Amino acid sequence: MRYLWTNTSSTSSFTLTGFPELEGLEHWLAALFLLLYAISILGNMLILFIVKEEQSLHQPMYYFLSLLSVNDLGVSFSTLPTVLAAMYFHIPETAFEACLAQMFFIHFFSWTESGILLAMSFDRYVAICNPLRYSTMLTDARVAHIGTSIIIRSFCMVFPLPFLLKRLPFCKANVLTHSYCLHPDLIRLPCGDTTINSMYGLFIVISAFGVDSVLIFLSYILILHSVLAITSQEGRLKTLNTCVSHICAVLIFYVPMVSVSMVHRFGKHAPEYVHRFMSLIYLFVPPMLNPIIYSIKTKEIRKRLCKMLLELKL
Repeated sequence: MRYLWTNTSSTSSFTLTGFPELEGLEHWLAALFLLLYAISILGNMLILFIVKEEQSLHQPMYYFLSLLSVNDLGVSFSTLPTVLAAMYFHIPETAFEACLAQMFFIHFFSWTESGILLAMSFDRYVAICNPLRYSTMLTDARVAHIGTSIIIRSFCMVFPLPFLLKRLPFCKANVLTHSYCLHPDLIRLPCGDTTINSMYGLFIVISAFGVDSVLIFLSYILILHSVLAITSQEGRLKTLNTCVSHICAVLIFYVPMVSVSMVHRFGKHAPEYVHRFMSLIYLFVPPMLNPIIYSIKTKEIRKRLCKMLLELKL
């Protein structure tokens, strides 16, 4: 039993990798990453501030948006330390335990985001298909319960991953493909049998991302059915417009995530820079674009931002 929960390797650290193909451009890349982090952190903090300050935004839809912003901040802060250490301060080494902790938080926030997007699709379904029951079905208490359930589900799914990795012997060169720790990247390194790790990883991908994406798709089939029942074209467009931000958020999360999973599992002979590029899109694009999309498409948030900008000019 002790073997199952104790790291049997002699490794104490992993070596993170930036973009060796772009040697000489490290400072430009570091500046680019700092800009992406700044946009993501500032954008999501602005969303949280506006939702808190605007009384008209104290609704279930914006509570879920706030939870999404908190989660996107979690994604950004999970990758920030090692990305800056590897690419800006040229410190590529990260401790074994620190790497496992980072892997836990990155995947925890990823699964949490999937659950939040599902909750937001349920919110849109109720608002469009059962508008008269919206206020009774999505009370503040129920929204809090949904949020808590999403967090608990994500924690339970990700919790075994570090322990499943700790039991394996790491006797190869412990060089990671990225400047942060991901489970698909880590399970390539042990010289022991990683079948359990691979199977469990596939199981939670299917049971979380697979189920969530199917339920989101079904909710939009029902939403589309209700929208088509509206007689006026203007009414149909106005109703669909309330879903545009969420549809964009779903696409910019699931498309890169599926692409990363496919590349890691079936593109093992693909160049290393393909793996790095796909993972960067997966981790950097959603936290950066979500606040931009919602700021552009949500009238109340857009008005508050314009007001804040005008006050700054004055």
